[in-house]
Amino acid sequence: MKQTRLDEPAEYAKRREELRQAEVDLMHLREKVASLRRQLPEGTAVADYEFFEGPPRLADGDEPVTTVRLSELFRAPDRALVVQHVMYGKAQTTPCPMCTMWVDGLDAVVPHIEQNADYVVAAAADPKALRAHARARGWTNVRLLSCGDNTFQYDFAAEDEEGIQDSTVSVFTLDPDGTPRHFYSCHPRMADDIAERGIDLLSPAWHLLDLTPHGRGDWYAELEY
Repeated sequence: MKQTRLDEPAEYAKRREELRQAEVDLMHLREKVASLRRQLPEGTAVADYEFFEGPPRLADGDEPVTTVRLSELFRAPDRALVVQHVMYGKAQTTPCPMCTMWVDGLDAVVPHIEQNADYVVAAAADPKALRAHARARGWTNVRLLSCGDNTFQYDFAAEDEEGIQDSTVSVFTLDPDGTPRHFYSCHPRMADDIAERGIDLLSPAWHLLDLTPHGRGDWYAELEY
């Protein structure tokens, strides 16, 4: 199958076709992984955690911080809730550049995501600091939840005993009686020898770099360039 209308050298065309077949195999494997995820049995019922919330687009003092419970984050009982645990707060005194990059991209697609599921950002940072970071990044669509006063981050391994934060994505469902239930969590560390690949599918940055001759190399996100 030709990918361009260029007159490509025979060796290039051969190797490109081998690559295309590998890409097809990878797509099927991703579909298998997604299917296995969807087939997970019922997870653990969890506490109805309370969060502090403040919208990102308003200036300090324009609106008081409110509280919201985990069960109240679902727009409807049959929707899933995706929580992006961001490394900011407690031992993480500055926002994580990689977490920030994820939300930079996802903020723009939240209106699309919310056609099927709910999405929020949770961090141990206090509401004022979290809101200030969101404004600095231009986030306007994500809901910002501060959870430094409860065990939410710790319970889902997004924080350790010393308050060191870890990037995490968690998914929850809601029982008919209003009880939140954990469905799935994943972290960057996939194994002892795989430290930072577990959730890189959430950002296109690495995958665009993977298309280039030089690959992703040792590139790492920064808050400023």
